[in-house]
Amino acid sequence: MVFTTVLHETYVIICVIGLKGTNLNMTLKINNLTGGYSRIPVLKDISFEVGDGQLVGLIGLNGAGKSTTINHVIGLLVPQKGKITIDGNTLMDDPQNYKSKIAYIPELPVLYPELTLREHLELTMMAYGLETTSAWQRARVLLQTFRLENKLDWFPAKFSKGMRQKVMIVCAFVTQAKLYVIDEPFLGLDPLATRDLLNLIAAEKKRGAGILMSTHVLDTAQEYCDHFVLLHEGRVRAQGTLEQLRDLYGDLNASLTELYLGMTQDVNGNE
Repeated sequence: MVFTTVLHETYVIICVIGLKGTNLNMTLKINNLTGGYSRIPVLKDISFEVGDGQLVGLIGLNGAGKSTTINHVIGLLVPQKGKITIDGNTLMDDPQNYKSKIAYIPELPVLYPELTLREHLELTMMAYGLETTSAWQRARVLLQTFRLENKLDWFPAKFSKGMRQKVMIVCAFVTQAKLYVIDEPFLGLDPLATRDLLNLIAAEKKRGAGILMSTHVLDTAQEYCDHFVLLHEGRVRAQGTLEQLRDLYGDLNASLTELYLGMTQDVNGNE
């Protein structure tokens, strides 16, 4: 399926920007997930949620299990134990409904070399069953935002890495998905594009979409996220707001970087 191909082309830290103090419906629920690429699990009984209108962030060092978590969410891996639901549906129960709610942006943009930007957008619209007129209205706004409106007939070979990343962003956000899964989105983006992406994320959050985002840019995560999941060696080490994590760690002024490094070092005996 084209949709499955689109999902193969994107990966995820998990940040949550949300409405503090409100009871949100949950877009994504991960309950007691154990899984990985072989019989020896990478993930060990992890649980967390992404609510409607939240940007949730999973923080982890290389090898902590972030990509494995994301590959389970987007359906590239099957859980050994546990359950993943989007709006109450599992991939096994209703594959088409489950996948139609996800838009996935990978760390490394992968485009079809034989297709123009226009054709990538047309393919995305067809794969998600979008109404063409309204989808193109959204697409043209996004193209203008990311300064690609005069590049519709360009092939990927002409795009820089940053421009290819913008193409992936435009294709994902034109879908108005229920859940965005975004992996390391700031790599290759210039400061203006980074600002535009953060504004776009805020707008989609306001619309009610859930967003799962991986990034090593922890200063940005700290500024824009209000809930974090700290993943270490395949386990959830801690999760909560920045204030809750500071209280748990016992330092009311600690940065997100200090919190994560401090907690993982404590687990490993002050490694």
